[in-house]
Amino acid sequence: MTEQGDLVAGRYRLERQIGVGGMGVVWQAFDERLDRVVALKHLVLAPGLSTEEAEQARQRAVREARIAARLQHPGAVTVHDVTEDGGQPVLVMEYVPAQSLAEIIAARGPLPVAQLAQIGSQVAAALAAAHEAGIVHRDVKPANVLITGTGTAKITDFGIARAHGDTTVTATGLLVGTPAFLAPEVAQGHESSAASDVFSLGATLYTALEGRAPFGDGDNAIALLHAVAAGRMIPPAHHGPITDVVLHMMRPDPAARPTMAQATESLRAAAVGHPAPTRTRVDLQPLADPQAPATRRLRTALPIVAAAVAAVVLIALLYPQLTSPDQTANQPTTTTVAPAQLRQAAADYFALLPERLDEAWTRLSPAMQAQGREHYEKAWKDVKDLVITNAPQAINADTVTIGVEYIVESRGRLRETRQLRLITDGAKVLIDSDQVLTSERVNGKKEDGDKKDGGDEKDDKKRGEEGKGGN
Repeated sequence: MTEQGDLVAGRYRLERQIGVGGMGVVWQAFDERLDRVVALKHLVLAPGLSTEEAEQARQRAVREARIAARLQHPGAVTVHDVTEDGGQPVLVMEYVPAQSLAEIIAARGPLPVAQLAQIGSQVAAALAAAHEAGIVHRDVKPANVLITGTGTAKITDFGIARAHGDTTVTATGLLVGTPAFLAPEVAQGHESSAASDVFSLGATLYTALEGRAPFGDGDNAIALLHAVAAGRMIPPAHHGPITDVVLHMMRPDPAARPTMAQATESLRAAAVGHPAPTRTRVDLQPLADPQAPATRRLRTALPIVAAAVAAVVLIALLYPQLTSPDQTANQPTTTTVAPAQLRQAAADYFALLPERLDEAWTRLSPAMQAQGREHYEKAWKDVKDLVITNAPQAINADTVTIGVEYIVESRGRLRETRQLRLITDGAKVLIDSDQVLTSERVNGKKEDGDKKDGGDEKDDKKRGEEGKGGN
């Protein structure tokens, strides 16, 4: 029986259990060789399996690691290693201090449209990269979308993912995926595809928009499966660009759905309230009124007519005139920012943390602020002595990387590489996303001002307590 404090594979110290899924238990652990926090997915075999069935389950876990390791994308949880514990496979993954989208919906209800569009575009971009690599996720759902304290979204649990050309190791006839979020064709018994991932992401976003699943929340899985197979979706109560995109992604005919790459662009465009021209990158921006009431009712579901190119051009020409001055004044612009200005904005932001949170808060975009002030303050409350170790570097027209170190009282000094996406709002440059690319604990030498490095306290069982983590 695996317990807290156990050492797995001679290097991973289990700190606390953070999740349980159909294929195993997930632990937060500490890699004592590389001094970093990781997540361990410990395969749990169902009782009564034959030797052959148990071996199939082990193969499935190894296959998951092999497939997931092929995908390197900021919007997907990284698999670092696969090892064994007591003869059972263990996946070693990137640790993401986050809540699942399912937990957020359960706690808060429907999400603001601007936040939903941001989450959707990030997850869609990661899945588009997976599809480009020939990987189908097959279980896209709110529970498998992780949201960090800074609003970064990551898709996780490729446990039933299928790479093109791979041999399946699941039992014949075994339904894989969660019924409430399956595409109709999969519920009818057809093979999962990239198009079915598009449908499942649409169903996931529908749930976050409406506060309930598209085919109902009943406990009868068979009845639910029949409803999905028949396409008996509950009409959405909300309307607007994001709903149009979601309904397009959830079309019954797989051939009528957008590709995941097209869905990514449409979700970005939905945040500014109009469709995106094909193959044109549109920067994600929050709606003019992210706090609009969530009680509006949809009278007619407006389909997206992808072939109406003339209509798209007409909308693009008329949109500035149809938008009121108040609306356009509240929307951040997409004016190109010089690399030096991007670097300076990132450096100025971290120079304010953690002591001057009030001022740092004003440097965030409306989409970031939609995450909530309380959540933001909680993410930084245990941080002290933050310093910039690597100067900001612009990597494209709106993104910079920066190196920082800081102390968290419960875990010691952390060294991180972070990636910021920035947008403009008039003369101001605002932080629109803050993502941790790498995070490690500084071990051995004590840095200047580090009174509680804790680098040698490897057996401290309190490392798993709530702290800054990788926010």
